[in-house]
Amino acid sequence: MVATAVTSAFFPVISSPDSSGSKKKQPGNGSIKPGGIMSKPSSSGSLQVKANAQAPPKVNGTKVVTPPVEVFKNEDGVSSPPPRTFINQLPDWSMLLAAITTVFLAAEKQWMMLDWKPKRSDMLVDPFGIGRIVQDGLAFRQNFSIRSYEIGADRTASIETVMNHLQETALNHVRSAGMLGDGFGSTPEMCKKNLIWVVTRMQVVVDRYPTWGDVVQVDTWVSASGKNCMRRDWVIRDSKTGEILTRASSNWVMMNKVTRRLSKIPEEVRGEIEPYFMNSEPVVAEDSRKLVKPDDSSAEYVRKGLTPRWSDLDVNQHVNNVKYIGWILESAPLSILESHELSSVTLEYRRECGRDSVLQSLTAVSDHGDGNSVNLSEIECQHLLRLEDGSEVLRGRTQWRPKKSQSSGDVAQIPPESA
Repeated sequence: MVATAVTSAFFPVISSPDSSGSKKKQPGNGSIKPGGIMSKPSSSGSLQVKANAQAPPKVNGTKVVTPPVEVFKNEDGVSSPPPRTFINQLPDWSMLLAAITTVFLAAEKQWMMLDWKPKRSDMLVDPFGIGRIVQDGLAFRQNFSIRSYEIGADRTASIETVMNHLQETALNHVRSAGMLGDGFGSTPEMCKKNLIWVVTRMQVVVDRYPTWGDVVQVDTWVSASGKNCMRRDWVIRDSKTGEILTRASSNWVMMNKVTRRLSKIPEEVRGEIEPYFMNSEPVVAEDSRKLVKPDDSSAEYVRKGLTPRWSDLDVNQHVNNVKYIGWILESAPLSILESHELSSVTLEYRRECGRDSVLQSLTAVSDHGDGNSVNLSEIECQHLLRLEDGSEVLRGRTQWRPKKSQSSGDVAQIPPESA
């Protein structure tokens, strides 16, 4: 019955006229109400239908005026409903629109009431991005989040991770300044002349290594260094506290990538880079001590047969400078790696290394400590990377400090809720 009533509200059912047509409606037997609805007298015993007066419906506060029902009269002058057509069988679209509007308003209210804010303070917004130019356009700043695959056995970021952050910010600095050409950090004028940058010396001082989940802020800038060199400096800080974690300085020269020989800085290139030079002192005081060259007699630890992999090469087809750090640590004694952490490194690059090169890594420990106090003493090592024919590739010096777990009993902890 309910379904029938609902259906009739949208599709009124019109009874067909009497097929005999012989009987006519007599006055008094029934009367025609406005709108074509006929009621019978109460004496017939049939159910009387009484139309209830209703106020005009409203949609969104606006009264909807229902148009009057058109009444047709037949040949006998008797009023009858209009003929059934497709148009007059359609539902009342104004009521449907009102229902849809109500649903959407309710959904919008619920959506606006939702709270999308993080529930924990450690749920950080992704700190990544290309970075931005700061300090009047002379420096570049970028944030990095320490990932789980960037930490080592000590549960802290490795020195290779730190070096990769230095290299990445240097390249993004050149790109953000609009000077990146087709080469690896080369400017447009450098690309025209087949010139690339190569690092000759680098000093890195690590005060504290970040751990998994930390966000570090890296600032970098360039300065003049002599007539045909450029110096690039970096400072790595804890993004929350501002604590300085790492400082680094490096010297760069130009090399022709076709002849593989060093080149002076052309005036066209100088005009591109000099507007970005900052007049500042190196963030790491230069260690003027000469790097000692270990040999077969002085080197206590030797690792042979080191070969570059395809993934170790950069776009200039020579070994990425970060890879050299891993190679010199290949010959570092395990006892030092277990009890100490690298506090500073000085590198002098003597020759580039190609994909077909086979290298040897030599390490000489110049300071062993005093007897049993080795684990509580600073240690210094001398390093050499050379080709099998004896040609020098790199000289280095590393300094090591005791780990906190050895000196104070503190053990690095993985951040809470990391499991």
